[in-house]
Amino acid sequence: MSRYGAMYGPDVTFTGVPRCDLADPSSYADASVVIVGAPYDSGTSYRSGARMGPLALRICDYSEHTGSRPHLSLRVDPLLDLRVVDAGDVEMAPTETKLALDNLQAAVQQIAAAGKIPVVLGGDHTVAMADITGLAEHFGYGRISVIHFDAHADTGDIQFGSLYGHGLPMRRVIESGAVRGDRFLQIGLRGYWPEPPELLWMAEQGMRCYEMAEIGKRGLEEVLTEAMAIAVQDTGGVYLSVDIDVVDPGSAPGTGTPEPGGLSPRELLDAVRRIGRDVPLVGLEIVEVAPPYDHADVTAMLGNRVVLETLSGIARRRADAATGVRWDESTPMMAGRVRAVEPAAAETGSPAGTGSAAGTRSAAGTAGASESATVEAVEDHRDHERPL
Repeated sequence: MSRYGAMYGPDVTFTGVPRCDLADPSSYADASVVIVGAPYDSGTSYRSGARMGPLALRICDYSEHTGSRPHLSLRVDPLLDLRVVDAGDVEMAPTETKLALDNLQAAVQQIAAAGKIPVVLGGDHTVAMADITGLAEHFGYGRISVIHFDAHADTGDIQFGSLYGHGLPMRRVIESGAVRGDRFLQIGLRGYWPEPPELLWMAEQGMRCYEMAEIGKRGLEEVLTEAMAIAVQDTGGVYLSVDIDVVDPGSAPGTGTPEPGGLSPRELLDAVRRIGRDVPLVGLEIVEVAPPYDHADVTAMLGNRVVLETLSGIARRRADAATGVRWDESTPMMAGRVRAVEPAAAETGSPAGTGSAAGTRSAAGTAGASESATVEAVEDHRDHERPL
């Protein structure tokens, strides 16, 4: 399929990353991550508007759209390090549900088959059915697990007389065998749905669901540790599905089915960053951002950061694998950024090294070196002020 561009609004890319065309494999051959938009919201059961989500997620950033976002604590630039590209939107006609989902599934499968990580910008959660199925077609049915952040389980059977809808996709992918029920982890559930029949079905499938009361009692860190351990057992990769309504609507009002009492933005961002670092992600989606109900773009901004934090985790995971050392993200922000050089070397004008991740850690360990050392140069030039 050739590049469609944007279904709604201008053809912009996610924070300015390069464009690619799925019909031209050479345009994304060097990329590790391919972004696609899924502007579909005909599956909503309450308030629509998520079809405008992909556009908002791409543009909602106060920094220049340079295609570069250096991460302060992880010391990676996910967009550059992973060579992220944007394929534009998939054509998803609001009146043709099956065709729309088939188009998206084909795009996700194509990206996965090329060895890339698909990042899907929704759209309502109906699109998860296509996203997960597309990955299962590539990796094998039952071979991927899902970590799913949401206020709602999305395991209903019928919605308005249809098998398609944003309250149903998780049941559909388990029924089809795309994902095993006992490798489906849900985090952040709350409120007054699902009802007993759906809960019984979920229990019979072996699903593990963490309701907010359990999260509050045990702590999100412990819950994540347990969920990730289950997710990587006998699977070939993990898919991350984030419905923005997992966050309390006081912080993320721009969504179709808000439910009070959710996670904080900080909790969600810390969680997805950790998942990106600690499990082998094969894809991710951010869904249910509905700009018509947003205030001052706070929901869209949060969704944008969900993508950036997850990709930063993936980039750091790869950097750590290359060096054999796990970077401590709590390292003081300035530590190791300036390279200390012996006075003799400074006097003779010996050129400074270009530095490396290992050198950065080494410099951090010698931050208390002799006062006679001369400050030579900042090793990591990737910052928000640098010219591109």
